[in-house]
Amino acid sequence: MPQDKEKRYEEALQWIHGLGRFGIKPGLERMHALLDLLGNPHHSINFVHIAGTNGKGSTAAILASILKASGYSVGLYTSPYLLSFTNRMAVNGSDIDHAELADLVDLIKPLIDSIVDDPRLGQPTEFEVVTVLALTYFARCKVDLVVLEAGLGGRLDATNVVIPLLSIITNISLEHTEVLGGTIEKIAFEKAGIIKPGVPLLTAAMNEEALAVFEKRSLELNSKLYRVYPPEADIKGQPFPGPTTTALDIVTEGQYFSYKGFERNFDNLFLPLRGRYQLENAATALAAVELLAANGFNCPDEHLRKGVAETIWPGRLELLDQEPMLIMDGAHNPAAMKKLAEAVPYFFNYAKLILVIGILADKDTETMLKSILPLADIVIFTRPMINRAAEPDKVAAFAVKELGFTGDYYVHDQHGAALDQALSLAGPADAVLVTGSLYTVSDIRAYWVQGKAD
Repeated sequence: MPQDKEKRYEEALQWIHGLGRFGIKPGLERMHALLDLLGNPHHSINFVHIAGTNGKGSTAAILASILKASGYSVGLYTSPYLLSFTNRMAVNGSDIDHAELADLVDLIKPLIDSIVDDPRLGQPTEFEVVTVLALTYFARCKVDLVVLEAGLGGRLDATNVVIPLLSIITNISLEHTEVLGGTIEKIAFEKAGIIKPGVPLLTAAMNEEALAVFEKRSLELNSKLYRVYPPEADIKGQPFPGPTTTALDIVTEGQYFSYKGFERNFDNLFLPLRGRYQLENAATALAAVELLAANGFNCPDEHLRKGVAETIWPGRLELLDQEPMLIMDGAHNPAAMKKLAEAVPYFFNYAKLILVIGILADKDTETMLKSILPLADIVIFTRPMINRAAEPDKVAAFAVKELGFTGDYYVHDQHGAALDQALSLAGPADAVLVTGSLYTVSDIRAYWVQGKAD
């Protein structure tokens, strides 16, 4: 009797997540060995490779949507997932089928054993295995192009086995300093590891120390460097010398903007993502579209507009409900939290803000809280369902004793109870903001969706 499809999927998922106990192991040797055993499926695929501190996923989603609207078959690889594990590998907006994922796991399991037995290689990590699964899946689907988001850093990240048509580094700020280094220059060096000989680099980074690293590496590899600029009219009184956007109007569903690019200009584009910082991500995606034309990827004006307007990227300033407003954003580091704190009062009108926050223990909790706490009237500290989560009672104690938070606050170890209390405290004119980590948003969003379904 054939094994139940969903049971096979759950077993495959359990096996994949079981690899998490092997942690992070920077290096590409295991990736190359696994891909060799599979016949190097990635060699048959065109890629855009995206690294950076923040904005990678949004930029990837906008770019993939434009290419899809233009008639191309597009793979999208992102992490972490928000709604389901299968979100991580999608083709034309559709996640990998459960049975297909189980089949791929059955294919790769015996190959893993041969890698483990090699003392020079050892046990592949969860992210390495997931990346190999995704590359194999995209090759099977014979996609025209894959938009590939790097996981951690770039130089030694598992995704860095590809030779892309275009490399993108969105921006640089301090993150994962225990792995990537404690300075902007060191982190930029790791991100610059995705630059390949002769492959153009597009970046939205404005930090001079990071740009110096990118310029040096691009020159060494004969890779032309292109820059995208933030959504402002000018800098120091002078027009920006490269692609940029201008905000036009905000509406409940998103925002309108104009784009001035290398050669193509657009007015009154609609983006269903909130946050002024999303215009920088949109500019990066649109600039990438212009550069990809050199490789035969042509996106006519009407398809480009359609693709931007149809972008789907949940969990980023996402408005899930009204009266009270329920807002979710996966800000998970100081730079993202600062932008979130600027965006919330800009995009939403509310009487009182109730903050539900769950942070990972390896993040800069102090800087993140300093940005977001001043907006909050009430705070509910909770935790995402992951072993790297910071203890909510300790985060609460730090906010009160060290940062001087004087508002009402509550602590709930269970994220469902945290959301329930937040909603019970909110009046129709108030807002509940869930943030601190994409894991927190994923957990609470799933809980809320299930509650609506029931």
